[in-house]
Amino acid sequence: MDHILTLDSRQEAALQVIAEKFIAQHKGDALQALKEMIVLNGHLQERLDAVEGWRRATR
Repeated sequence: MDHILTLDSRQEAALQVIAEKFIAQHKGDALQALKEMIVLNGHLQERLDAVEGWRRATR
């Protein structure tokens, strides 16, 4: 894990709402929702790494 985020109470409440909606999309299966989020995060991280690599190569 590269970064540890600290959320204020407003951000925490907003995150809670989003998490509940995401779990609801998975018919209440929190484990399935977590697995999908891990996969989605992995894809996004790969894309970010590719962009960062491209930026370093053009410097």
